[in-house]
Amino acid sequence: MEAPEGGPWHGTTILSVRKGNQVVMAGDGQVSFNQTVMKSNARKVRRVGGGSIIAGFAGSTADAFTLLERLESKLERHQGQLMRACVELAKDWRTDRYLRRLEAMMAVADANISLVLTGVGDVLEPERGLIGIGSGGTYALSAARALLDIDGLSAEDVARRSMAIAAEICVYTNAQVTVETIEL
Repeated sequence: MEAPEGGPWHGTTILSVRKGNQVVMAGDGQVSFNQTVMKSNARKVRRVGGGSIIAGFAGSTADAFTLLERLESKLERHQGQLMRACVELAKDWRTDRYLRRLEAMMAVADANISLVLTGVGDVLEPERGLIGIGSGGTYALSAARALLDIDGLSAEDVARRSMAIAAEICVYTNAQVTVETIEL
């Protein structure tokens, strides 16, 4: 079931937190169509690159899977170099007639770097190691910024608490969270 361009598909909160010896990516499980929750346990965070990279996506599921496949291909071609693979993917995404129509954003991270990829060709490294994308991304990002410097909270603690806050505020975000962690 596909919504018209700019249509009523909503949902997704993806948050990435880099703190201490961890980088964590968390994603909620809700997929909504208009006012209806179509699925509550979608998995929007995945490991790629042989498990050394975590990726989260916001936007159309089919588009996101297409981009994940392209990212895997770029990672293979560039021997797992995340930045180079992402720059090459962003070039293709911006210039390829088919890819240009994809409506999604991606957050990716490995042991060294966290990045946001957009369909307009952006490959952005966030400030303070925090990324928030999707309809609840700004809520989760704000919460993570507030929690990041609290002693005793791990990256995973910050991510889980921030996602819970986003789920309380954003109607397109639920509390069924998938978390992937890379120990640094």
